[in-house]
Amino acid sequence: MSLKKKILTLCIIHTDTHVLLGMKKRGFGAGRWNGFGGKVQEGEDVETAAEREVREEAYIAPTNLKKRGILFFEFENNPGEVLEIHVFNASVFKGEPAESEEMKPQWFLKSEIPFSQMWPDDIYWLPLVLEGKSVEGKFYFRDNDTLLRHELAETEYSPV
Repeated sequence: MSLKKKILTLCIIHTDTHVLLGMKKRGFGAGRWNGFGGKVQEGEDVETAAEREVREEAYIAPTNLKKRGILFFEFENNPGEVLEIHVFNASVFKGEPAESEEMKPQWFLKSEIPFSQMWPDDIYWLPLVLEGKSVEGKFYFRDNDTLLRHELAETEYSPV
């Protein structure tokens, strides 16, 4: 069986003390806090897609985007499909975060990240990204709430 791969982006906006997360208001992941991101459109590279998604979802423009890794997700209830998430972070941006149709942004202290209201995998890789590390991981879910197993390693990525 060949796997269908969806290429997506995820951008974590943060300062030294805070992280900006968005409450997903609709679609896949609705009701969870998350970084900003989504599908890579035809003709787009992953960095351009990450910048566009942040602009569309939080109305800010990241100016120092850095690639921090790739995460792969598989779900038992959706066999044959793999989500390939290109993870970026940025600590400098233009504009003020504002609510969009898709996301409601909110700043959190890094020590108070609401992991219980996020995807179950975030607690494993997000702290590493916030420390400036790069990661590569695979996460296998039974359903949207049950992480069965995962593999995660720190890697070396050159800044984009």
